[in-house]
Amino acid sequence: MADFGLIAIPTHYTIQPAELARWTEESGFESLWFGEHSHIPTSRKSPFPMGGDLPVYYKEFFDPFIGLSAAAAVTKKIKVGTSVCLVPEHNTQNLAKMVACLDRVSNGRFLFGIGAGWNAEEMADHGVEFNDRWKITRERILAMREIWAKDVAEYRGKFVNFDPLWCWPKPVQPGGPPVLMGAWSKFVPKRVAEYCDGWLPPDLGDLAGGIEAIRSEMAQRGRAMNSFDLSVFTGFEMAPAGGLEKRIPELLKLGFNRVVFLTPVTTPDKQWPVLERYATLMHKFA
Repeated sequence: MADFGLIAIPTHYTIQPAELARWTEESGFESLWFGEHSHIPTSRKSPFPMGGDLPVYYKEFFDPFIGLSAAAAVTKKIKVGTSVCLVPEHNTQNLAKMVACLDRVSNGRFLFGIGAGWNAEEMADHGVEFNDRWKITRERILAMREIWAKDVAEYRGKFVNFDPLWCWPKPVQPGGPPVLMGAWSKFVPKRVAEYCDGWLPPDLGDLAGGIEAIRSEMAQRGRAMNSFDLSVFTGFEMAPAGGLEKRIPELLKLGFNRVVFLTPVTTPDKQWPVLERYATLMHKFA
Protein backbone atom coordinates (compact mmCIF):
# COMPACT_ATOMS: atom_id res chain seq x y z
CA MET A 1 0.00 0.00 0.00
CA ALA A 2 1.34 3.41 -0.96
CA ASP A 3 1.96 6.24 1.48
CA PHE A 4 0.97 9.84 0.84
CA GLY A 5 2.40 13.01 2.29
CA LEU A 6 2.39 16.78 1.97
CA ILE A 7 5.20 19.22 1.24
CA ALA A 8 4.70 22.73 2.56
CA ILE A 9 6.69 25.93 2.85
CA PRO A 10 5.53 27.61 6.05
CA THR A 11 5.79 31.40 6.07
CA HIS A 12 4.44 34.10 8.35
CA TYR A 13 1.14 34.16 6.41
CA THR A 14 0.49 30.47 5.59
CA ILE A 15 -1.12 27.80 7.75
CA GLN A 16 1.23 27.49 10.71
CA PRO A 17 3.24 24.26 11.24
CA ALA A 18 1.40 22.92 14.29
CA GLU A 19 -2.06 23.51 12.81
CA LEU A 20 -1.07 21.98 9.48
CA ALA A 21 0.50 18.97 11.21
CA ARG A 22 -2.63 18.24 13.25
CA TRP A 23 -4.77 18.38 10.11
CA THR A 24 -2.30 16.24 8.16
CA GLU A 25 -2.44 13.48 10.76
CA GLU A 26 -6.19 13.68 11.27
CA SER A 27 -6.75 13.50 7.50
CA GLY A 28 -4.80 10.24 7.16
CA PHE A 29 -1.60 11.41 5.48
CA GLU A 30 1.60 9.55 6.34
CA SER A 31 4.08 12.43 6.35
CA LEU A 32 4.64 16.19 6.33
CA TRP A 33 7.71 17.82 4.77
CA PHE A 34 9.14 21.36 4.98
CA GLY A 35 11.70 22.95 2.64
CA GLU A 36 14.65 25.21 3.39
CA HIS A 37 16.35 28.43 2.32
CA SER A 38 18.25 30.37 4.97
CA HIS A 39 17.90 33.55 2.90
CA ILE A 40 17.87 34.77 -0.70
CA PRO A 41 20.54 37.26 -1.82
CA THR A 42 19.03 40.23 -3.61
CA SER A 43 21.56 40.04 -6.45
CA ARG A 44 19.55 37.30 -8.18
CA LYS A 45 22.40 36.13 -10.41
CA SER A 46 21.50 32.44 -10.07
CA PRO A 47 18.58 31.56 -12.37
CA PHE A 48 15.56 29.94 -10.79
CA PRO A 49 15.85 26.24 -11.76
CA MET A 50 12.14 25.93 -12.56
CA GLY A 51 12.38 28.82 -15.02
CA GLY A 52 10.91 32.29 -14.90
CA ASP A 53 11.09 34.70 -11.99
CA LEU A 54 11.89 33.50 -8.50
CA PRO A 55 8.64 33.24 -6.49
CA VAL A 56 8.42 35.88 -3.78
CA TYR A 57 7.91 33.28 -1.05
CA TYR A 58 11.45 31.94 -1.52
CA LYS A 59 12.67 34.76 0.74
CA GLU A 60 10.10 33.86 3.41
CA PHE A 61 10.84 30.22 4.37
CA PHE A 62 10.54 29.14 8.01
CA ASP A 63 13.48 27.24 9.44
CA PRO A 64 12.42 23.62 8.72
CA PHE A 65 13.83 22.14 11.91
CA ILE A 66 11.89 24.53 14.13
CA GLY A 67 8.75 24.06 12.06
CA LEU A 68 9.05 20.27 12.08
CA SER A 69 9.72 20.25 15.82
CA ALA A 70 6.42 22.09 16.30
CA ALA A 71 4.74 19.60 13.96
CA ALA A 72 6.18 16.61 15.81
CA ALA A 73 5.14 17.99 19.19
CA VAL A 74 1.42 18.04 18.33
CA THR A 75 1.25 14.69 16.49
CA LYS A 76 1.85 11.04 17.30
CA LYS A 77 1.98 9.11 14.03
CA ILE A 78 2.93 11.16 10.99
CA LYS A 79 6.52 11.24 9.85
CA VAL A 80 8.18 14.64 9.50
CA GLY A 81 10.78 15.38 6.87
CA THR A 82 12.97 18.01 5.23
CA SER A 83 12.33 18.58 1.54
CA VAL A 84 15.09 19.41 1.40
CA CYS A 85 17.74 20.40 3.92
CA LEU A 86 20.54 22.29 2.16
CA VAL A 87 23.39 20.36 3.71
CA PRO A 88 26.32 22.54 2.51
CA GLU A 89 24.84 25.52 4.36
CA HIS A 90 25.19 23.86 7.78
CA ASN A 91 28.01 23.13 10.19
CA THR A 92 28.47 19.34 10.36
CA GLN A 93 28.32 18.89 14.13
CA ASN A 94 25.44 21.34 14.57
CA LEU A 95 23.42 19.66 11.84
CA ALA A 96 24.13 16.20 13.25
CA LYS A 97 22.81 17.37 16.62
CA MET A 98 19.71 19.07 15.15
CA VAL A 99 18.81 15.95 13.19
CA ALA A 100 19.33 13.72 16.22
CA CYS A 101 17.27 16.00 18.46
CA LEU A 102 14.41 16.18 15.95
CA ASP A 103 14.46 12.40 15.66
CA ARG A 104 14.29 12.27 19.48
CA VAL A 105 11.41 14.72 19.93
CA SER A 106 9.48 12.96 17.15
CA ASN A 107 10.26 9.53 18.64
CA GLY A 108 11.96 8.26 15.50
CA ARG A 109 9.61 9.81 12.94
CA PHE A 110 12.13 11.99 11.07
CA LEU A 111 12.99 11.58 7.36
CA PHE A 112 16.11 13.46 6.30
CA GLY A 113 15.57 14.76 2.78
CA ILE A 114 18.76 16.39 1.52
CA GLY A 115 20.02 18.51 -1.33
CA ALA A 116 23.01 20.66 -2.22
CA GLY A 117 21.12 23.72 -3.45
CA TRP A 118 21.07 25.77 -6.65
CA ASN A 119 21.64 29.35 -5.48
CA ALA A 120 25.36 30.12 -5.78
CA GLU A 121 25.10 33.47 -3.98
CA GLU A 122 23.26 31.93 -1.04
CA MET A 123 25.99 29.31 -0.70
CA ALA A 124 28.72 31.93 -1.00
CA ASP A 125 27.22 33.70 2.01
CA HIS A 126 27.79 30.43 3.90
CA GLY A 127 31.39 30.21 2.68
CA VAL A 128 30.68 27.44 0.15
CA GLU A 129 31.96 27.36 -3.41
CA PHE A 130 29.16 26.35 -5.78
CA ASN A 131 31.26 23.71 -7.56
CA ASP A 132 32.10 22.06 -4.23
CA ARG A 133 28.53 21.74 -2.97
CA TRP A 134 28.03 18.03 -3.71
CA LYS A 135 31.48 17.06 -2.46
CA ILE A 136 30.71 18.88 0.80
CA THR A 137 27.27 17.26 0.99
CA ARG A 138 28.81 13.80 0.63
CA GLU A 139 31.40 14.34 3.35
CA ARG A 140 28.91 15.89 5.76
CA ILE A 141 26.45 13.01 5.38
CA LEU A 142 29.20 10.42 5.86
CA ALA A 143 30.57 12.32 8.85
CA MET A 144 27.13 12.68 10.44
CA ARG A 145 26.54 8.96 10.07
CA GLU A 146 29.71 8.44 12.11
CA ILE A 147 28.45 10.83 14.78
CA TRP A 148 25.02 9.23 14.94
CA ALA A 149 26.32 5.67 15.14
CA LYS A 150 29.35 5.93 17.41
CA ASP A 151 29.97 7.06 20.98
CA VAL A 152 33.28 8.50 19.84
CA ALA A 153 33.31 9.71 16.23
CA GLU A 154 35.95 11.12 13.95
CA TYR A 155 36.10 11.90 10.24
CA ARG A 156 38.89 12.71 7.82
CA GLY A 157 37.99 14.38 4.55
CA LYS A 158 38.88 17.32 2.37
CA PHE A 159 35.96 19.50 3.49
CA VAL A 160 35.01 17.86 6.79
CA ASN A 161 37.80 16.94 9.14
CA PHE A 162 37.58 16.48 12.90
CA ASP A 163 39.37 14.65 15.69
CA PRO A 164 37.57 12.15 17.94
CA LEU A 165 34.56 13.78 19.60
CA TRP A 166 31.46 13.16 21.67
CA CYS A 167 28.13 14.39 20.33
CA TRP A 168 24.81 13.45 21.91
CA PRO A 169 21.93 12.70 21.83
CA LYS A 170 21.93 9.87 19.33
CA PRO A 171 18.90 9.49 17.04
CA VAL A 172 16.12 7.08 18.00
CA GLN A 173 16.49 5.39 14.62
CA PRO A 174 19.65 3.24 14.76
CA GLY A 175 22.44 4.85 12.79
CA GLY A 176 20.32 7.91 12.11
CA PRO A 177 17.16 8.67 10.14
CA PRO A 178 16.77 7.60 6.50
CA VAL A 179 18.60 9.96 4.14
CA LEU A 180 16.67 10.71 0.93
CA MET A 181 18.28 12.64 -1.90
CA GLY A 182 15.97 15.29 -3.29
CA ALA A 183 17.73 15.87 -6.60
CA TRP A 184 17.82 14.49 -10.13
CA SER A 185 20.77 14.54 -12.54
CA LYS A 186 23.05 12.03 -14.22
CA PHE A 187 25.24 12.05 -11.10
CA VAL A 188 22.43 11.23 -8.65
CA PRO A 189 22.41 7.41 -8.98
CA LYS A 190 26.05 7.09 -7.86
CA ARG A 191 25.55 9.54 -5.02
CA VAL A 192 22.36 7.88 -3.83
CA ALA A 193 23.90 4.41 -3.93
CA GLU A 194 26.92 5.55 -1.92
CA TYR A 195 25.43 7.45 0.99
CA CYS A 196 21.61 7.61 0.84
CA ASP A 197 18.67 5.42 1.81
CA GLY A 198 16.19 6.76 -0.70
CA TRP A 199 15.34 9.12 -3.55
CA LEU A 200 12.90 12.05 -3.51
CA PRO A 201 12.76 13.58 -7.02
CA PRO A 202 10.13 15.88 -8.51
CA ASP A 203 7.73 14.30 -10.99
CA LEU A 204 9.79 15.52 -13.92
CA GLY A 205 12.06 13.88 -16.47
CA ASP A 206 12.80 10.20 -16.96
CA LEU A 207 11.90 8.75 -13.55
CA ALA A 208 11.90 5.17 -14.83
CA GLY A 209 15.42 5.62 -16.16
CA GLY A 210 16.47 7.14 -12.85
CA ILE A 211 15.18 4.19 -10.87
CA GLU A 212 16.93 1.72 -13.16
CA ALA A 213 20.20 3.65 -12.91
CA ILE A 214 19.93 3.65 -9.12
CA ARG A 215 19.13 -0.06 -9.13
CA SER A 216 22.26 -0.72 -11.20
CA GLU A 217 24.48 1.38 -8.94
CA MET A 218 23.03 -0.27 -5.84
CA ALA A 219 23.70 -3.73 -7.26
CA GLN A 220 27.32 -2.81 -7.97
CA ARG A 221 27.70 -1.88 -4.32
CA GLY A 222 25.94 -5.02 -3.09
CA ARG A 223 22.99 -3.04 -1.76
CA ALA A 224 19.43 -4.35 -2.03
CA MET A 225 16.51 -2.26 -3.26
CA ASN A 226 13.91 -3.98 -1.09
CA SER A 227 14.36 -1.49 1.77
CA PHE A 228 15.17 1.50 -0.43
CA ASP A 229 12.76 4.43 -0.12
CA LEU A 230 11.40 5.67 -3.45
CA SER A 231 9.37 8.84 -2.94
CA VAL A 232 8.26 11.42 -5.49
CA PHE A 233 6.68 14.84 -5.14
CA THR A 234 4.03 16.22 -7.42
CA GLY A 235 0.96 18.44 -7.40
CA PHE A 236 -2.07 19.55 -9.33
CA GLU A 237 -0.04 22.09 -11.31
CA MET A 238 2.71 19.56 -12.11
CA ALA A 239 0.43 16.77 -13.29
CA PRO A 240 0.53 15.87 -17.00
CA ALA A 241 -2.54 15.49 -19.18
CA GLY A 242 -5.13 13.43 -17.37
CA GLY A 243 -4.36 14.98 -14.01
CA LEU A 244 -3.15 13.47 -10.76
CA GLU A 245 -5.82 10.79 -10.63
CA LYS A 246 -4.26 9.27 -13.75
CA ARG A 247 -0.68 10.06 -12.79
CA ILE A 248 -0.65 8.49 -9.33
CA PRO A 249 -1.16 4.89 -10.57
CA GLU A 250 1.65 5.47 -13.09
CA LEU A 251 4.01 6.60 -10.35
CA LEU A 252 3.12 3.64 -8.16
CA LYS A 253 3.66 1.26 -11.08
CA LEU A 254 7.16 2.71 -11.54
CA GLY A 255 7.93 1.59 -8.00
CA PHE A 256 7.45 4.68 -5.88
CA ASN A 257 6.26 3.80 -2.38
CA ARG A 258 5.37 7.36 -1.38
CA VAL A 259 3.70 10.22 -3.26
CA VAL A 260 4.04 13.67 -1.71
CA PHE A 261 1.75 16.52 -2.75
CA LEU A 262 2.91 20.14 -3.04
CA THR A 263 0.93 22.61 -0.94
CA PRO A 264 0.49 26.05 -2.53
CA VAL A 265 2.25 28.88 -0.70
CA THR A 266 -0.52 31.36 -0.04
CA THR A 267 -2.95 32.40 2.66
CA PRO A 268 -4.85 29.72 4.62
CA ASP A 269 -8.20 30.46 2.97
CA LYS A 270 -6.64 29.48 -0.36
CA GLN A 271 -4.60 26.58 1.00
CA TRP A 272 -7.39 24.66 2.73
CA PRO A 273 -9.47 23.90 -0.41
CA VAL A 274 -6.40 22.50 -2.17
CA LEU A 275 -5.47 20.40 0.86
CA GLU A 276 -9.01 19.01 1.01
CA ARG A 277 -8.75 18.05 -2.68
CA TYR A 278 -5.47 16.24 -1.93
CA ALA A 279 -7.09 14.41 0.98
CA THR A 280 -9.98 13.25 -1.21
CA LEU A 281 -7.56 12.10 -3.89
CA MET A 282 -5.29 10.35 -1.40
CA HIS A 283 -8.17 8.29 0.02
CA LYS A 284 -8.84 6.85 -3.43
CA PHE A 285 -5.41 5.19 -3.45
CA ALA A 286 -4.27 4.79 0.17
